[in-house]
Amino acid sequence: MSKQTYRVCFCFRRRFKLHVAEPPGEVKRLFVQYSENGTMTVDHLHRFLVEVQKEERATREDAQAIVDSLRELKHLNILHRKGLSIEAFFRYLFGDMNPPLSPDHGVGHDMDAPLSHYFIYTGHNSYLTGNQISSNCSDVPIIKALERGVRVIELDIWPNSSKDNIDVLHGGTLTTPVELIKCLRSIKEHAFIASEYPVIITLEDHITPELQAKVAEMVTQTYGDMLFCPGSEGLKEFPSPESLKKRIIISTKPPKKYLEAQEIKEKEIKQQKSKASTDEEFWGKELRELKGGDSVAGDSNDSDEEDNNHEEVLDDGDKAQSDVMPGYVRLIAIHAMRRKGELKDYLRVNPDKVTRLSLNEQKLEKAVAAHGKDLIRFTQRNLLRVFPKSTRFDSSNYNPMIGWRYGAQMVALNMQGHGRPLWLMDGMFRANGGCGYVKKPEFLMKSGPDNEVFDPKAKLPVKTTLKVTVYMGEGWYYDFHRTHFDAYSPPDFYARVGIAGVPADTGMKRTKTWEDNWTPAWNEEFEFPLTVPELALLRIEVHEYDVSEKDDFGGQTCLPVWELRRGIRSVPLHNYEGEKYPSVRLLMRFEFF
Repeated sequence: MSKQTYRVCFCFRRRFKLHVAEPPGEVKRLFVQYSENGTMTVDHLHRFLVEVQKEERATREDAQAIVDSLRELKHLNILHRKGLSIEAFFRYLFGDMNPPLSPDHGVGHDMDAPLSHYFIYTGHNSYLTGNQISSNCSDVPIIKALERGVRVIELDIWPNSSKDNIDVLHGGTLTTPVELIKCLRSIKEHAFIASEYPVIITLEDHITPELQAKVAEMVTQTYGDMLFCPGSEGLKEFPSPESLKKRIIISTKPPKKYLEAQEIKEKEIKQQKSKASTDEEFWGKELRELKGGDSVAGDSNDSDEEDNNHEEVLDDGDKAQSDVMPGYVRLIAIHAMRRKGELKDYLRVNPDKVTRLSLNEQKLEKAVAAHGKDLIRFTQRNLLRVFPKSTRFDSSNYNPMIGWRYGAQMVALNMQGHGRPLWLMDGMFRANGGCGYVKKPEFLMKSGPDNEVFDPKAKLPVKTTLKVTVYMGEGWYYDFHRTHFDAYSPPDFYARVGIAGVPADTGMKRTKTWEDNWTPAWNEEFEFPLTVPELALLRIEVHEYDVSEKDDFGGQTCLPVWELRRGIRSVPLHNYEGEKYPSVRLLMRFEFF
């Protein structure tokens, strides 16, 4: 394996030396500093963990556990009886036991705040296997999303071809349907594999009152006591993720007739209160009787997505049926808002109830430009869901950071798509133990004495500077065919490192290209001044330089800056679809000052 040959033509071959991964100069220097006579003892390693890796809570037992774990490498002849050799120390630093995020961190955020205080891992059109126009609808992408940690699943529900049952499909397209009951059962089976925190099902309702009653029956029978049903009146404040562990939550727009009846009821209550207050001044408070009342019902034909132009049109017979089964209304734990008036009107905060508002990415951009502060105030109590514009037929995505900067909890992406937006999504939800809920920074949840709020566009002082050292990479030789990147020579790798966050912090930098080498050793440093580190994600990409064509992709990852472990770390890379490579990784160092 010391040399590799590439055929250039029938009579000519090029031979390249294969370089074995060697410890960078900085690692060698640190080994000398924290060892004696070529051996790093457990005590030396413990001191290294505390002083260099900044693991203040590391114990001698932790250092011993690392040494013991390396004994399986005994066949490589790199472990001394009394401690670690330079080779064993290097293998530890570049191995699975030294990741950039704490493997034992688990859920570390306060999970007792209302749902509106969290970014929530959210999917869009979760049932599609591919593009938005002609792909199949299936429960398989729903299962994959849940196993990935997604906590919000979207289902578009429509009458089936015979109008007697419910299908899930992207209406007005060539997508093939899947039965609703199949999706519901798959959600139940896989909801809490990746996380025990609640799963929210957002329903895009295009069905008749009779079918709404059938949905209520299906959902109730499928989930039983797992279902969170606070009552048909809606919530005054959202419960916490902690209180909703292993619960299923339904969110959709209540039927129109129900909402109309609620408006009438509210007006009557206001009038009665006004009269009662006058009467009570003379006669005192009236004794209250227990009263029962039927839920008022109505039909629901509006799509949650305002640019969705393929709503189900009900005939006159259906419209005449104004009674929706009370069971359907009681299912809806999180009421989605029916928008009326101008944008600023439905961003007003109601102190007596909470709701969910949906905006497509274009509406969000307009809201950010004209009502950015109102958006943040709205999301302090209410849920904001952002979804891709309808012209993204290929299931591409927008930049999710735009929504997060303004407090949007449900930034929904097409999980069946690929590319940088989804890499950012993966990075955000690697935080907090990968549970699918990430506590929003406090500055997004607070208002000042004059009702002022955080402004993502404001020029703020630098809070901290992240220094990133990219030492080297390895693993491509094992995970790729030798001609995958270049038919005539080993690859020419370069790395890109940068920040996604508020505009002032956002940017990318790149290393030099390391030519004809499967084990690039860049040894380059980059500094990133951060004004809002609480919203910063570290982006890392590797590409293979190509003179004549588009550069090839060599791996990526994205990490939440606020959870980075300081010191020298082994950073696994993922493929374009977000799956981790078996062997590809970078050796990097993270420092804050």
